[in-house]
Amino acid sequence: MTNRTRMSLFQRGQGGPARVTVREAAVRTVHARAAGNSATSVLLDIREADEWQAGHAPGAVHLTLAALAAGAGLPAEAQAGPVIVICRSGRRSQRAAELLRARGVEAVDVMGGMQEWARAGLPVVDTRGGNGTVA
Repeated sequence: MTNRTRMSLFQRGQGGPARVTVREAAVRTVHARAAGNSATSVLLDIREADEWQAGHAPGAVHLTLAALAAGAGLPAEAQAGPVIVICRSGRRSQRAAELLRARGVEAVDVMGGMQEWARAGLPVVDTRGGNGTVA
């Protein structure tokens, strides 16, 4: 990935941190893997454990916002590159992305969160790999 590509995703606009749509997030994470391409970012789901278990994006990694705020390190999969943060509606993920950027991590959040992800018809799986729901 070129720096120019990365900048367009993570430094969009002048008025504040970039946010991405669910489609942009999917193309850079889930759909890239499904198509056999390298994902350019890791999707980090920061919802609570019961929300994660009910349904999450395939290929996402999990770390609760509470753990992140308490100083927990990122899951190994999320340490190597840019992170796209998702929650249920987009509010908690904004906070998580701020925390990550303060740690020097390249991070953006997903507008509309998992609710918008599901509305867009993107896949949601439970912890057993079956059809999940957004809790």
